[in-house]
Amino acid sequence: MDDTGQQVFRGVVALELRDGAPPGRAALDAGDAGAATALLGRDLAALVPGVRDCDLALLAAHFDPAEALRPGWPLHRRALELLQRAPGQAQGARMVGFGADARGDVPVPLQCDPNLAGGGLRVLPFVLRGAPAVAAGAELEGLLLDRGMAAADTALALQDGLAAQVEHARYLSLHDLLAMIALQYRNVGLEPLWSLLETALLEPAAESWLDAGPEPLAHFADGEVRIALFDPGAWHARYAPGAADCSALERGFEYFQARQRQFAAVLEAHAVPVQFVHCADGNADCLR
Repeated sequence: MDDTGQQVFRGVVALELRDGAPPGRAALDAGDAGAATALLGRDLAALVPGVRDCDLALLAAHFDPAEALRPGWPLHRRALELLQRAPGQAQGARMVGFGADARGDVPVPLQCDPNLAGGGLRVLPFVLRGAPAVAAGAELEGLLLDRGMAAADTALALQDGLAAQVEHARYLSLHDLLAMIALQYRNVGLEPLWSLLETALLEPAAESWLDAGPEPLAHFADGEVRIALFDPGAWHARYAPGAADCSALERGFEYFQARQRQFAAVLEAHAVPVQFVHCADGNADCLR
């Protein structure tokens, strides 16, 4: 259930692109969006028949995974809002795909973040809504990671509609995507940041600290991450007490600053606000 009381399952169609080549189109056109949604519904219902009793909405535009993993799940919220406005409310379970308009223009709700337009993995968000979505979603949650490959005709429809070279097309729950990105971040050395990001996404009212040298000092609270800024002397005292090699200290401080910028960039990609706070004495209390 979402924060408006609707019974919802959130998922994505994940497209692994061959050689990381970007799709030629930002979204399917309206007709192709409807056809792709019907294929998606068929594929999901083959795994869990109860899907047929749910409303299904697909944003038939591709996004970076970070855009799907933002506080409040804004892409899926857009899908629900568009579904709510779509005609046919009294006609039983509906399948609705949202794509480019008749002129080929991509509506604002379907436009990806231009700063995140590249990458070898793109996702198309979808939602299931209605009372049956609780049971159907629970079943999908346990099946998609292992059995969620899109059918060949579905993958081909997406490939042709987006002018993309698709290596693999599969269905994931939002939690599956979260776990996949966590693993990717771990593999590129960003595991220390994950606890802050996970808290921001899953427990936004909670707090989380990153206080483990040599990593930056950071604190998530009140919906934002505060990152401590140190002058060279305070950094030396906190992270390298007793070290005397000036050139090594200078390199270490430069690396530390680069790490801070890297963490901030990742958080901002996930729309988690970042505030840098000067900590003159190196004490973590400056972030409270």
